[in-house]
Amino acid sequence: MPKRVDHEERRGQIAEALVRVAGRRGLHAVGMRDVAAEAGVSLRLVQYYFGTKEKLLLYGLQHLTDRFTARVGARLRSRAAPGPRATAEALLLTSLPTDEESRTFHLLYTSYAILSVTDEALAAQPFIDNPDAAEDALTGLVRQAQESGLADPGVDARTEAIGLLAMAAAMGTSILVGQRQPESAAGVLRHHLDRIFTSSGDRPPST
Repeated sequence: MPKRVDHEERRGQIAEALVRVAGRRGLHAVGMRDVAAEAGVSLRLVQYYFGTKEKLLLYGLQHLTDRFTARVGARLRSRAAPGPRATAEALLLTSLPTDEESRTFHLLYTSYAILSVTDEALAAQPFIDNPDAAEDALTGLVRQAQESGLADPGVDARTEAIGLLAMAAAMGTSILVGQRQPESAAGVLRHHLDRIFTSSGDRPPST
């Protein structure tokens, strides 16, 4: 009896190959043939599942986003009962390129953003399914803390969330290019979290 193919598993296998080869060579230099060779499958199979390079890249971006979400969850599970401050810090610090996986995430996510501007096929499609997800999550955490008396009631939650995410992205790039050490970047983010959140009781230990 022929073995039943798990199509989502096969798509994930190909997406992982995309991440690996793009992490080594840069996203702009990766073709479908390179991904097929990395995954150990035929070019025809990659084309069967994704059709075009643009669709493969978009699927790969969602795959990266799912992996990032899993990393945030793993960081939070190390805490007994993380509150809004600890959750916000986990979200921001996980995005910093402090190890091989997070370095690849930051590098490829930035590359996707650039390609979505310069590549007409990518530009014609949504960058990701929910581009405001992180912003909405951080905004909600600040508002939750404000309602509980754990954050400055005078700050605008949405504006602070936007600023924190922009800062984390810039800190990540500065780490990649060797301008700043991860500990320094994390310290900058914690400084701004201390300005927003008025209670340190929910702050996770420094790592």
